[in-house]
Amino acid sequence: MRSILLALLAVPAFAAEPVVFVSAFASGEKAGIHAFGFDSEAGTLKPLKRTTGIQSPFFIAISPDKRFLYSIDEFGGKDNYVAAFAIEGRGGDLRPLNRQNTRGTASCFVEVDPTGKSVLIANYSSGDVTSFPVKNDGSLGVAASFFQHSGSSADPERQKGPNAHCFIISPDAKHALACDLGIDKVMIYTLDAASAKLTPHATQPFTKLTPGSGPRHLTFHPGGKLVYVINELANTITVFDWTAAAGTLKEKQTIATLPKDFTGKSYTADLKITPDGKHLYGTNRGHDSLASYRIAPDGTLTLLTIQPSGGKGPQNLLITPDGRWLLCANMPGNNVVVFQIDSASGSLTAKGDSVEVPMASCIRWME
Repeated sequence: MRSILLALLAVPAFAAEPVVFVSAFASGEKAGIHAFGFDSEAGTLKPLKRTTGIQSPFFIAISPDKRFLYSIDEFGGKDNYVAAFAIEGRGGDLRPLNRQNTRGTASCFVEVDPTGKSVLIANYSSGDVTSFPVKNDGSLGVAASFFQHSGSSADPERQKGPNAHCFIISPDAKHALACDLGIDKVMIYTLDAASAKLTPHATQPFTKLTPGSGPRHLTFHPGGKLVYVINELANTITVFDWTAAAGTLKEKQTIATLPKDFTGKSYTADLKITPDGKHLYGTNRGHDSLASYRIAPDGTLTLLTIQPSGGKGPQNLLITPDGRWLLCANMPGNNVVVFQIDSASGSLTAKGDSVEVPMASCIRWME
């Protein structure tokens, strides 16, 4: 018996496949959050589960301890919500906890801070941001902070007023940066993660971009000293130096995402950086492509290639923690495409068939 037990203990334990959650930005029966198992060797997605009972879940986020998922619910209309779910097991099952009114309209972004204590929301149409404390059971408390943005900018069609489009928390959880497309500003807030309280930065409450830029999404470099902003209207990426201790930004470069000879209409959406900090990728909707860049030691970008995204309207990207794979959600294309990343050159190679997801809008990873 003892020898049998020792033999069983010697058998290697195989870890469960990572789970990839993809939100379907749809209404009615097509709405939901899809869960897939990801084969990290083959680069393939296997359907696991679809959670329904949630409407137009434009954006989702996962807590750092991988126990909870937060999603926009009922995007658009008069009342928008952020919903909290418990992640149960490794099969992609989500158990509803509660939801809170976002206090804005067209709620388009949700973020969890690195401590798991705060959830932040950007509201596009109403041009404001909200923060919520996270309770011990993962559910959301009542709003802790709310700030209305104001102003306008150069584009008479798209910049008549504020349009908060993302709200990203710094790696040290001490600041939060909100891209506001309508006023060409990145708003800077101080964050008390434990209470989810936000305060406008005392010395640099915002940084202004070139009029007509339309800042949409931003990301921090893994090194912690750079911030990259992708501009929807100008089809550019702007590089900033980030001083973490002070919570301040200083612009250093702006570079195009489209070919010089392109004359059609296109709008950027998302950008992501490889874990080694050497390559950055951005999406072009209209041109329907992915722009690849090399990141220099000083943080500046050099364009490498612009290639098809494998579907219409590339909306959101995810790069796996090992830096080997890039997943692209093509929202009007109704699919998710997996690309293999060459770590040396940064080049992308589409891997296998795409996976169908109606109005695929946001991708999140659970190891």
